[in-house]
Amino acid sequence: MRLVPITDADRSWASLKSQWRKAAEAAEEDFSTYTQGIFAALDPVMQGGKGGLYGLYDGTVPQAFCQVSKLLMPKFEGPVLRCRFMTVSPTYDFGSAGLDKYGQLLIELFSGMVWLSRNALSASHIQFHLRSPADAQFLAPLQAPVPDSPFQRFTINGAWVECDLKLPELETM
Repeated sequence: MRLVPITDADRSWASLKSQWRKAAEAAEEDFSTYTQGIFAALDPVMQGGKGGLYGLYDGTVPQAFCQVSKLLMPKFEGPVLRCRFMTVSPTYDFGSAGLDKYGQLLIELFSGMVWLSRNALSASHIQFHLRSPADAQFLAPLQAPVPDSPFQRFTINGAWVECDLKLPELETM
């Protein structure tokens, strides 16, 4: 799977909605009521070019997306990569994919955020908002300190995962 930006300009936003409409209808769900909240809130933002959405794709099929922003926050030194409004495809949302695949999806999406923070959006702190505190079980093993971990600090508070990444120059010492 790969993490890519989703925009209105390149039509990836429209494509995602079209694919998810088909998936919802295959599950016998009315897409307009199924996605009423998140898509209604994001459509104007996306049309304004300020969406900041990143999607996790399996080939050309969007599996999940979340809004990502890089900002300065009072309790952190340096920028924070903040990931919110995680939304998963109807395949996962309706349980067709199974709980084990859902857990793997969350791990891959979070890993993508770590990659973004190390590359395109350069930040040494990440705040990742889960859909529910129950989802924390899938990322909880990352709290265990291990020598090759990329995390200096990793905590889960309710539905929020917070971590500080080790700085590259400190890793070589």
